[in-house]
Amino acid sequence: MRVLLLAHAFNSLTQRLWVALTARGHEVSLELDIADAVSLEAVQLFRPDVVVASFLKRALPEALWACVPCLVVHPGPPGDRGPSSLDWAILDGKQEWGVTVLQANAVMDGGPVWAFRSFPMRAARKSSLYRNEVTEAATGAVLEALEKLAAGARPEAQREATARPRPLMKQEHRRIDWTKDDTETVLRKVRASDSVPGVLDSLGGQEVYLYNAFLDATRRGAPGTLLGRKSGAVLRATVDGAVWLTHLKRAARTGESEAEAPFKLPAVEVLGEAGRALPELAEGWAPIGYQRAGDVGLLSFDFYNGAMSTSDCLALRDAFLEAARRPTKVLVLLGGPDFWSNGIHLNTIEVASSPADESLRNIEAMDELCRAIIECTSQLTVAALQGNAGAGGCFLALAADVVLARDGVVQNPHYKNMGNLYGSEYWTYLLPRRVGAKQAEAITQNRMPLGAQEAKRAGLVDECFPGSPGEFVSRVKARAQGLASAADFERRLSDKRARRATDEATRPLSKYREEELAKMRLNFYGFDPSYHVARFHFVHRLPHAWTPLHLARHRAQAWKKQAALTTRVT
Repeated sequence: MRVLLLAHAFNSLTQRLWVALTARGHEVSLELDIADAVSLEAVQLFRPDVVVASFLKRALPEALWACVPCLVVHPGPPGDRGPSSLDWAILDGKQEWGVTVLQANAVMDGGPVWAFRSFPMRAARKSSLYRNEVTEAATGAVLEALEKLAAGARPEAQREATARPRPLMKQEHRRIDWTKDDTETVLRKVRASDSVPGVLDSLGGQEVYLYNAFLDATRRGAPGTLLGRKSGAVLRATVDGAVWLTHLKRAARTGESEAEAPFKLPAVEVLGEAGRALPELAEGWAPIGYQRAGDVGLLSFDFYNGAMSTSDCLALRDAFLEAARRPTKVLVLLGGPDFWSNGIHLNTIEVASSPADESLRNIEAMDELCRAIIECTSQLTVAALQGNAGAGGCFLALAADVVLARDGVVQNPHYKNMGNLYGSEYWTYLLPRRVGAKQAEAITQNRMPLGAQEAKRAGLVDECFPGSPGEFVSRVKARAQGLASAADFERRLSDKRARRATDEATRPLSKYREEELAKMRLNFYGFDPSYHVARFHFVHRLPHAWTPLHLARHRAQAWKKQAALTTRVT
C-alpha cells in the first residue's frame, strides 16, 4: 500500500512505524503536520491508499479525512478521548492501558476502531512508556489495521455511551503540594508530565519545570526543602521521604526572545549558585551503575534522553576503566531502557559561554570513552542496545566486540541531520572495519532510521532478541555468560589482542582521531554555521517550516519530474 505518515515530528514512534511499514513492503512517505494546506497538497502529490497520523497535536481537517482513509494512533483504549490520555493514565495510577487505531471523523478520537492493543503499565515517566509500551502496541495495531483495510474489512463503531472524554491536563492538575502530597503522588505527577510539559514549581528562588524524578528511600527532611545534590541532580524532601530531580527548565520570562528561551538542563546547572551550595551526597541516584554476575560485569548508564555531556562521557570512561580492572571475562555495556546513547549533549553545549569550544570538549570526551572500549584487551566487550541510539551513540556501540540489540530498537547511524556534522568517535575506523568502505559510506549518507533487523543485515548488529527491555537484559546476561564459559574464550580474546595490535601498527587510532577532529573543527569554527543553526533549532524545539525531502519522498519525486520537464522544454 501507499502509506503517507502524517506527524508533528519524526519522533520515535513515527520512526518505528516507518521501519515496520517499509519492512512489510509498503511504499512510505512522510509529511510533517505544518498546515492543513500542506497536508492536503501531500495527499494530492502522493495519492496514498491511507494516511496514518502517528503523532499529532491538533485535529485533522475534514477536507483530508473525507478524501482518503485517515488512521489516527491514539495512546488510550477505545472510548478514551482527549489530548492528555497517557498523562491521565499515569496520574490516576492505571494498571493497564493501551493504544487504539481509529479512523478520523468529525468527533475527536471518536471514529470507528480498526485495531487495539493493551499493555500493563509500569512505574515510569510518560516518555519512557511512550517509547516502549506505546510504540510496541501502536506498531502492532497499525499493521493489523492496514491488513484489515487491504482485505476490505470495516472498522467497529465506538459507542457514545461508553465514551470517556478527558480534558487537556493543565498545570493546575499537575501542581505538587509539598506539604500534603506523599512521595508516590509526587512521582506520579512528575512522571505524567515528562518529557512535556514538566511540572511548574518554585525551586531555589525561581519558577522552574521539574523533570525525571526518582525515589530516595533513605532520607527525610522538611517537606519541600532541598537536601543535597549528586551527579547534577538535586534531592527534595516530601512529607514521607524524598525524590531526586535530575533536570529542570527555567520558566520563560515575559519578553524573552527565542535565543533566550529556556530549555532543559541538569538541575544543579539551572539552580546556579543555589544548587552548587547544596551538600554533595555520596549515596543516592546515579546515571551509571555496575554489578557483577560471576565472570560477567554489567555496566549500565541511563543518561536523560540519551544525551551525554562532557562530564557524563568522562564519568562513563572512568567507570568503564574501573570495571575493566575487575576479574571478569566479559564486560557488558547496557545503556538504559529508553536510550543506549544519542551522542554529545546539545543542550549543555548551547548554554556554554562558547558553544564551539564546548562542542569540541564534548566530542573529545566521547572519543576518550570510545578509545577506552576499543583498547580494552582484558575482556570481551558487549554493547547491548535495549533502547534507541543515534549519531555518535551508534558508533560508540561499535567500539565493543559484540553488538546485541532489542528487536524494537531504532538506530540513526549518521550525523548529517545535525547541520552536516562530520562526526568522530573513531567511526572512520570502526564502521568500515565492520561493514566495509562502500557500505560505511551508504550508511552515513542515508539519513534514515534503521530497525534492529535492518541494522543486523547491514552489519551494525550481531544478534537481535525480541521482548521488552527487561526481557532483553535477561537474554543479554545469558548470552554474556555463554561467551564467558565458551571453550574458545581464550582463543577469541587472544585473536582480539592480535587484531588490535595489527590495526594499531597499520594505522594508529590517533590518526583516525586527528583526521576526524580536523573536519569537526570546521563544523565548530568554520565559515559554515549549519551545525550551530541546526543545534539552536533542535534545542529550542522550533517548529518545522518544511519536511526534508529524504522523508517527503512524494515531494522529491514531484520536483524531479518538474525538473525533467523543465529540462526537456529548455
